Amino acid sequence: MPTRAMDCDASALVARVVDVEVFTSQDVKDKFEGLFRAYDDCVTFQLFKSFRRVRINFSNSKSAARARIELHETQFRGKKLKLYFAQVQPSETDGDKRHLAPPQPAKQFLISPLASPPVGWQSVSDATPVINYDLLCAVSKLGPGEKYELHAGTESTPSVVVQICDSDSEEDPKNSPRPKIIQTRRPGLPPPVSN
Repeated sequence: MPTRAMDCDASALVARVVDVEVFTSQDVKDKFEGLFRAYDDCVTFQLFKSFRRVRINFSNSKSAARARIELHETQFRGKKLKLYFAQVQPSETDGDKRHLAPPQPAKQFLISPLASPPVGWQSVSDATPVINYDLLCAVSKLGPGEKYELHAGTESTPSVVVQICDSDSEEDPKNSPRPKIIQTRRPGLPPPVSN
């Protein structure tokens, strides 16, 4: 990936702080801030505890440069203090070139449905169901026990037959006797192999 040119903010420094007490102890924090207040009275600090960094904002670039030259790699509480000029990412007016542009709105509804349909969208009416009136007529003419052959069987295909049940009323499943389940016979053991 190509590197991106960054502009330096000459009036701001970023300090890589190794001593965690700068973020937890008020006395250590005041000593740390005192190092930079000697160069500029209007200096402000932004503490980034999870990154162990401090951004130091000076009122002018000369004070920031002087502080960087004199304090870079000096000892603070037994550890080297590293100072860098803050880098500012330039904003682009024509959008961010590092990322892909979103798809055209005409294609977005294919990725995920929209909350409301696009302009000019019309719902498609469902096709009418196919009803075989010949089959309905033949079934209605059947009485209990009669059969109606829908498809005649051949040597390679079975026939399809509709048969109307004998009873008109439905039986109560609680009162009907449970069918007896016949246990499947266990296959015989293979014959013993003799050498």
